[in-house]
Amino acid sequence: MKSFGGTPRGQRLERIKASPRWAGERFRNVHPIIPGLRDPNASMPTIREFLCDGERRTPRRPLPSMNPLETWTRPPASGLRATWLGHSTVLIEIDGLRVLTDPVWGRRASPSSLAGPKRFQPVPVPLRAMPPVDLVIVSHDHYDHLDYPTIHEIAKGVVPFVTSLGVGAHLEYWGVRPERIVELDWWESHELPSTGLTVTAAPSQHFSGRGLRNRNSTLWSSFVIRTERHAVFFSGDTGLTTEYQAIRERLGPFDLVMLEVGGRHPSWGDMHLGPENALKALALLGGGAFLPVHWGTFNLAMHAWDQPAETLLESGPRAGARLVMPRLGEPIEPAHAEGVEPWWRVVDAAVDTAAREPDTPAATTLPKAMPWPID
Repeated sequence: MKSFGGTPRGQRLERIKASPRWAGERFRNVHPIIPGLRDPNASMPTIREFLCDGERRTPRRPLPSMNPLETWTRPPASGLRATWLGHSTVLIEIDGLRVLTDPVWGRRASPSSLAGPKRFQPVPVPLRAMPPVDLVIVSHDHYDHLDYPTIHEIAKGVVPFVTSLGVGAHLEYWGVRPERIVELDWWESHELPSTGLTVTAAPSQHFSGRGLRNRNSTLWSSFVIRTERHAVFFSGDTGLTTEYQAIRERLGPFDLVMLEVGGRHPSWGDMHLGPENALKALALLGGGAFLPVHWGTFNLAMHAWDQPAETLLESGPRAGARLVMPRLGEPIEPAHAEGVEPWWRVVDAAVDTAAREPDTPAATTLPKAMPWPID
């Protein structure tokens, strides 16, 4: 199972052990967790519940999408443009440079090609058709953010990676040359040579691991991408934390804020934001155009597939949020974005709700135990 990835050793392991977030055997969230984020009365879902329970967890038809290749041939007028390609994969064009976040082109967010959450539809642009990028950022090592077949393909090129402490062990194991990998602890920065672009790792409240025995062996981070003219915040995966205020003070303000909004469950509410807490996180960060990510691609929780989008559409204006919610593959410049069109509603509009039947997952063989949440 090559997809399980590598194990930190040698100098990489020594650097991990020197981190303030290392607790002797694993990384930990060191900041006090806000009370009430996790419902103490909610139990972790069983594998059966994860596979079978809940309504409308997958869309009945493909989501509207666009091919951005022609638009990408023209530079953004404002100098900053973002294209959401699904889940947490975003191509950021920033002052003449291209940065790709958490690239996942694989069919499943799983170590297996036969079982596990399957993506709703292909990425709008095949990986081999992507234009050259200047940097790839990987926030942490969960399967819906770090995808073996995708990294294996990207490793054939020369693009550099910036990632969280320890995650380089996976990248190197899959063929990325060590000199192309930069691993950061929180508040550490890396300047892409001869570009003026700086990437800084910042706190998030999450966990890591690709198997049952390597939980929290690598770090998880949010990231700030900054040039002289623009700044972008990317949350990776996180629960709500007041550390976002420190991020604003040290690294803000931000022209574009990308926060995860999907894959939330009451029993792991301290590890994921969900739409309501994403709006609170946005306020702590000081605002900026808000591009929701981590939704509309994989079935990773019990809520309806479009619940994050509907909640943001209702609650965002009341919170004063400037929402940016493009279709899959639709390049959008935050400086020029106006209003939100609920494009996702057309997906189920033609389905007779009275005739809907519960989703019936395909038969799969899964382990008897599984860490929760899986992302």
